[in-house]
Amino acid sequence: MGSHNKNDEDIETTDTTDTTEPEAVELTGGAPKHSFFTRLYTGSGAFDVVGRRKVWFTVSGVIVAIAIVSIIVRGFSFGIDFKGGTTVSFPRGNASVAQVDEAFHKAIGHDPEQVIIVGSGGSATVQIRSETLSNDQTAKLRDSLFDAFHPRGVDGQPSKQAISDSAVSSTWGGQITKKALIALVVFLVLVGIYILIRYERYMAMAALTTLVFDLTTTAGVYSLVGFEVTPATVIGLLTILGFSLYDTVIVFDKVEENTHGFEHTTRRTFAEQANLALNQTFMRSINTSLISVIPVLSLMVVAVWLLGIGTLKDLALVMLVGILVGTYSSIFLATPLLVTLRERTELVRSHTRRVLNRRRPTVTRDAAEETSGEPVAALAGNAGGGSKPAPGARPVRPAGSRPGRPSGKRGTRRR
Repeated sequence: MGSHNKNDEDIETTDTTDTTEPEAVELTGGAPKHSFFTRLYTGSGAFDVVGRRKVWFTVSGVIVAIAIVSIIVRGFSFGIDFKGGTTVSFPRGNASVAQVDEAFHKAIGHDPEQVIIVGSGGSATVQIRSETLSNDQTAKLRDSLFDAFHPRGVDGQPSKQAISDSAVSSTWGGQITKKALIALVVFLVLVGIYILIRYERYMAMAALTTLVFDLTTTAGVYSLVGFEVTPATVIGLLTILGFSLYDTVIVFDKVEENTHGFEHTTRRTFAEQANLALNQTFMRSINTSLISVIPVLSLMVVAVWLLGIGTLKDLALVMLVGILVGTYSSIFLATPLLVTLRERTELVRSHTRRVLNRRRPTVTRDAAEETSGEPVAALAGNAGGGSKPAPGARPVRPAGSRPGRPSGKRGTRRR
């Protein structure tokens, strides 16, 4: 009775808890293939922005170099509010730019600085810009323009009242320039203080560098294309710098969330966690930019083709350029720069080594460090080849799912 056959033993399976970290998964050849838009909307981490950061740094460096060269060589085309001068405008009618130049030369004795036609159709107006004219010179110019084109007033009859003029002295222009520069400096100082308080130093450095990139690039575009710089341009510039900072803060908040306590896990490197955060905020950045660009384009259509309002055109131009530049920098510059700065710290370097060594189960940790022959920053972007966690793929454990245990069996005990 008290005996039993060894072959008839009842085996009871017990469930033991594995306290070790999960192994790096292996990807099978049947990993699902997702379309571009699926990967974009799901934010699965499939776009390796951080891993290709050298490309983005090169592109950004070329952009900044072109902008600086243009600013030095070409300079800016400042509006009348900054440099002073006289502006005369009247309904276009049938006037051409060449005819206006001729009428101006006849009255003043030299050519104007600029003659532009704003708007189209019956609402088009001619704007003449020159150095500051005296009252007598302005009166002669009005007479010459009326005799040449007979501009019509609101009642449809030819009238000199249809010709308007405005003058800004060079002293006033200097004061406007000074105030605009003060506003820009105050904005940058306040933003810098906020960023330094809100984020740790490496994030602050990356965010401020991105802000300088946006400012330099936008200014370079204005210099290169020849857009006129007006007070509306300065207002728009401050607006889009705030927009760019907002976009960068959104991305950095997600990076901060993903990398919190990263040193306690070996599933992903710091660079991979940051890249995943970028992917997860891709659509938010793109949608925010699209929502911002659409009304700006509408503003440009209304300002340029319908109303011919120069102030609205200047404001819309700088906002359009700034939104595009800010979107690019918040995605392709800010986070890659942050990763580059953080990978110089010993904490991130040692953690990256642990992650990469864990993905080489057949090589000891010491041997991996001795035979890698690559800097940690380079390994982070190419770690493990196809063995690192990939977005959208179903993880499959290799045979012998847990180290030190027979494949397909679990802990047992006799009953």
